[in-house]
Amino acid sequence: MHGIYEKDLDLNLLRVFVVVAEAGSVTEAASRLYLTQPAVSAALKRLTSTVGAPLFVRAGRGVALTTRGQRLFASARPHLQALVEAAVSPETFDAKTSERTVRLGLSDSNEAWLLPRLLRLLAEEAPRMRLITIPVQFRTIAEALSSSTVDLAVTVADELPADTRRLTLFTGGFVCLFDPRHAQPGKRLTLERYLAHEHVIVSYNGDLRGIVEDLLGVQRRVRVSVPTFHNIGALVEGTALLATVPDVVARELISLRPNLRTCPLPMALGGSPMELLWRSMVEDDEAIRLIRDLVIRVVKTVESSRA
Repeated sequence: MHGIYEKDLDLNLLRVFVVVAEAGSVTEAASRLYLTQPAVSAALKRLTSTVGAPLFVRAGRGVALTTRGQRLFASARPHLQALVEAAVSPETFDAKTSERTVRLGLSDSNEAWLLPRLLRLLAEEAPRMRLITIPVQFRTIAEALSSSTVDLAVTVADELPADTRRLTLFTGGFVCLFDPRHAQPGKRLTLERYLAHEHVIVSYNGDLRGIVEDLLGVQRRVRVSVPTFHNIGALVEGTALLATVPDVVARELISLRPNLRTCPLPMALGGSPMELLWRSMVEDDEAIRLIRDLVIRVVKTVESSRA
């Protein structure tokens, strides 16, 4: 590949060559190219020197291709035409026929409630498009976006690449999830009762610290620490364990495990905005824009069901 560029061929010379061959005249080609006749002649001279063989011969008042020129014209013209079309013709996107694959970053707290609904909408709007979901969270999303590992993402985020576009989808809080058949946190869960219970926590660090420990500086009685929210419902159901989970996660878990319940936490954890994130370089990508729009539709539907 490097050898091609080492020949130092100005590709503009091929454009001049093709137009001269089509026009059959240096004068006419100069008019079409908005160049002077000497400039066109100089370009042909440079190309002839690079090729190492005559490309044109005089034919009456015009020029005709030599055998070497005919071979070059046959090879160069279709490629040049394709390059011009690629540069000036806008790409058309048809959602119904597009087979694009979009890489969507999802935090584990969003996968269960967002992805099934998103796929149902995608099946209606763009039945041949595909999604690749990639796990992200606030510590990994910046690298995932900057390296283009994901095209867009839905997660909580802190510092991000400077050209990141951010759209707040919602700001969610946390609740206490429990199985009332085994755990009795009481009508009003106090901090004392909360800390007296054993807990299942989600830790992205692989340790015994979760959001409560990080934000409030208190240590719960942790029975088990897991890396995602995916199995929290199964771990809580049938046990006396408490789990502190995002409200949107709790609602999805209860829809699948109706024996579970939630109650307010005895302390204020606050809520971080859940954001839709993408790089400005893909702002005009219609396939990615479609997925963004569908995510927003899902969120609006879920939020309206809470009202």
